[in-house]
Amino acid sequence: MHIQRLLFVGLALALQGNLFPPAAWPQTAPSATEKPRARQLGVPFDGQPGPLDAITDVASVEVGTTTLISGSGTLKVGEGPVRTGVTVVFPRGKQNIDPVYAAWFSQNGNGEMTGTTWIEEGGFLAGPVGITNTHSVGTVRDTMIAWGLKHGAKGDDWSLPVVAETFDGFLNDINGFHVKPEHVISALDSAKSGPVPEGNVGGGTGMVCYGFKGGTGTASRVLTKEMGGYTVGVLVQCNCGRRPQLTIAGVPVGKEIPEGTPYTQIVPTPRRPKAPVNASLPGSEAEGDVGSIIIVIATDAPLLPHQLKRLARRATMGLARTGSTSGNGSGDIFIAFSTANPNADKDRGPNGGPNTVQTVSNARISPIFTATVEATEEAIVNAMVGAETMTGRDNHAVIALPHEKLQQALKKYNR
Repeated sequence: MHIQRLLFVGLALALQGNLFPPAAWPQTAPSATEKPRARQLGVPFDGQPGPLDAITDVASVEVGTTTLISGSGTLKVGEGPVRTGVTVVFPRGKQNIDPVYAAWFSQNGNGEMTGTTWIEEGGFLAGPVGITNTHSVGTVRDTMIAWGLKHGAKGDDWSLPVVAETFDGFLNDINGFHVKPEHVISALDSAKSGPVPEGNVGGGTGMVCYGFKGGTGTASRVLTKEMGGYTVGVLVQCNCGRRPQLTIAGVPVGKEIPEGTPYTQIVPTPRRPKAPVNASLPGSEAEGDVGSIIIVIATDAPLLPHQLKRLARRATMGLARTGSTSGNGSGDIFIAFSTANPNADKDRGPNGGPNTVQTVSNARISPIFTATVEATEEAIVNAMVGAETMTGRDNHAVIALPHEKLQQALKKYNR
């Protein structure tokens, strides 16, 4: 850590609650290389990760993010505080418009993922997957179409982009519509392979997960040669769960670290205009999960759409390993794609085909299911480990998962 940052942190701690309230502190997201990940903290995950332990371990996958953090204090709709952003995932990289076989699955549908009806019908994903906050889906969708037109990245005269969301309104001025076309374009233009930043970045900037600061997380698994040698990568935007549910490597971490649970104030709404401060809160045991999670699964295994649907369903089991029960208010929506079988949707020659594709047999698909479950679990934990404490609208504060207490909980349960 640089000496300037050490001095600033010391000063901030000394003055906490006096000259500089928490909402006024700078809130930056360090690069992926500056922060420990769950494995580095000793979390004993199953399976063999790829070199990056990220969705970008699947060759050709590129990820881009734009992070928006500004303002502090009392909410002023249209002005801030702003805690939001955009994440995009290109299956074949931004230079390759060849569609990929894909499928989606809604574990609980209190959320949105556009473009999925055609994926269900046609079996292909054309273009990137976008993820943002609930009220910015339209902006991201429309900008993705415009970007595709400008860059010749549309294979048809029409476009049905896939854009998903989770709600960041506890920390962010979500009704201020702060995600603009230029922010989407920046995420698209900056997409690249390599390490993927985690925590308070991109569309995950303002998210809360199991009562800790949530956000963007990723992980991967590589199968042995005997099992096919395939890679599975997962990226999540996690905003789900309640504190008592949180389970990491089988340990009831949420129950071991009960302090600092958010939602200690209620923002009046038409549904609850006069609720007292100590009333049952959104996300509490009484009301159930009101968060959401988007899970993007990539693989180089040659899978057909009906097999990818099976893969997308397995993300539910990785989510369940972390404790979620997909409450009524949660939008738990998953998409899976395969980068194998290039040109599978190409209209070949005057007679239009037929096209020849490869596929993994159902008898050999189980290890890919296992890899999906394992990578999903780790990606969710990585999102929380990579996140940092954040203060947002109306001085709402969400603490980061404390690394030392996580390690203590694991040790207590011999994990």
